Amino acid sequence: MDRDDLSLQDRYGPKTKCFGCGPANEKGLRIKSFPRGDEVVAEFRPEPHHQAFDGVLCGGIIGTLLDCHCNWTAAWHLMNARGADGLPTTVTAEYLITMKRPTPTAAPITLRARVVESSGDRATVEGAIEAGGRVTATCRGVFVSVKEGHPAYHRW
Repeated sequence: MDRDDLSLQDRYGPKTKCFGCGPANEKGLRIKSFPRGDEVVAEFRPEPHHQAFDGVLCGGIIGTLLDCHCNWTAAWHLMNARGADGLPTTVTAEYLITMKRPTPTAAPITLRARVVESSGDRATVEGAIEAGGRVTATCRGVFVSVKEGHPAYHRW
């Protein structure tokens, strides 16, 4: 597989253990985010243990998916804005999840995110989950690049 075909997580953070996006977390969600034009896209296949109740994805899982996916979107954007070769380590400063309708678990869901504002060490990202062509949840978050001394520094 060509390095450009790898997800952001596999390319820049293969040893990351984050529950939502870490390739090295055997029990995690292991999302795979891919840049596609001006947005970053991921597909996730819910499993029965991700349900809140029969056929509906748990809100906590929804929050984790959008938080992680939007964070990678911010890091990707900041790296490109700086002309850097590696991703800056970014963390969530704030995020708001809005549930629009139940997210079904019967089929894969799509995560989409894009940067809507950026300056210096931070990016504001808007994201959404789509199921069956309908938006089921949205996110708006601020993600900040951290410096040496922060516990997340160099986690990728």
